[in-house]
Formats: sequence, structure tokens, C-alpha cells
Amino acid sequence: MLPYNKHLKNFARELRKNQTEGEALLWMKLRKKQLKNCQFYRQRIICNYIVDFYCPVAKLVIEIDGDQDYSEPGISKDAVRDRHLADLGLSVLRFSAIEVFENTEGVLETIYERLP
Repeated sequence: MLPYNKHLKNFARELRKNQTEGEALLWMKLRKKQLKNCQFYRQRIICNYIVDFYCPVAKLVIEIDGDQDYSEPGISKDAVRDRHLADLGLSVLRFSAIEVFENTEGVLETIYERLP
């Protein structure tokens, strides 16, 4: 089991209730084991981070990046986060929200290829 900060539980719940449009679209395609019968969780707490989606069997984190993730502080923060997750043995896939909308099938294909 991965370590997690229990103090983030309420915040993760709020994020699930107020997901972005890109997260909602991708969640409709990932939920209920639709890809290779793999379970995904949304807004999962891992250490001191809340990741958009997590598939334990594949040790895969999926992040949907919005505008804030493309600013200089956002890029730097995400790099630190990705390194920390990699140190836990997890791989991270990042997609822009625009990519999720304009190339949903391509995004799903990329995720599919990373699943066992």
C-alpha cells in the first residue's frame, strides 16, 4: 500500500465533487474497468499529493494538465512531483485538457498501451 497523507482526505473528496470537464470526460472512459478490466481511482492521495487518476495494477498515474501546469512554477512543481512518484515505482502520464477533448481516442490508446 502506498503512503498517503490522511489530512488530504477532505480535499480529495472536494476535488472528486468538483472535477474539471477534462477529468469528467476521461473518467467516463476509465471507470468501471473499461480498459483491459483495470481498476482506476480518481483524485487518489499518494504521499502528500492528490493525483487525478491512479491504476494500482499498472502502477500508473494519469494527470490532466490545465493552464496552471504550463506556467514556470507549475512545470517545476510537476517535475518534483513526478520524480517523487517515480521514486515510489509509479509512472506518470500527462495529458493537456485540450488533448483529452480533441484526441480522446488517442489519449485512451496511450493509456491502454501502458496497462498490463
